[in-house]
Amino acid sequence: MVLLRGALLLLVALIGLSTFSSDLPAFSWLIETILPAILIISLVIFAPEIRQALERLGRAIAISTVDKSVRDVESTINAIVYSAIRLSNRKHGALIILKRRDVLDEYIKTGAILDAVVTPELLLQIFYPNTPLHDGAVIISNSKLLAASCVMPLSASGVLTESPERQMGLRHRAALGISEVTDAIAVVISEETGSITIANSGKMIRRINSKQLRSNLEAYFMPQQTSRFEKLFSRLMPAREEKDLKNE
Repeated sequence: MVLLRGALLLLVALIGLSTFSSDLPAFSWLIETILPAILIISLVIFAPEIRQALERLGRAIAISTVDKSVRDVESTINAIVYSAIRLSNRKHGALIILKRRDVLDEYIKTGAILDAVVTPELLLQIFYPNTPLHDGAVIISNSKLLAASCVMPLSASGVLTESPERQMGLRHRAALGISEVTDAIAVVISEETGSITIANSGKMIRRINSKQLRSNLEAYFMPQQTSRFEKLFSRLMPAREEKDLKNE
């Protein structure tokens, strides 16, 4: 936004100067010559933002042919919540990134490509301490685990310099960072305390339980037209998870 404001201010200034430079042929020629160059430079500077804007526009006007099954979304949420509870109890650190509309290709390329179905067993194995893929984040999109051990951008805001957030580690900084630059949802499990945190739009909700985690994920990813029966079915899962954990 700072770059955009600067570019607009420069463009307005040049247009204003060209309006009053009819008596200055050399100056008018200079402005007419550099304006195309400024346009090309602007396209280069704002290339990532222009690409994201065009992709959003394409999604808005395109007719989707992909059948997003409610059962697939429920299965993915169940796997994430169930895994988060077990990882939390064992104090195994984890960072799970759930893609929404923004493209995450540049972050996917930094990790190991898996393109696998999301299951609790897979998530638990990835984040088991000292395994090859446990360090970094997993990226999930459309019920698929696209990549693991991905590098996320660290937060550039001042949120983590304030108490008590300043005590957070790199996983929390990465979760907050990716939520600042994209619309992705980040789920973090602390390696020190086992607490579960969710990050979105540069904000964090800390120390949430499995029910709160499920509610947040359903609010972001469940289709609005979910039937009452399907909602009731999804509500039965937390009790089963808690019972399994007690037995464990």
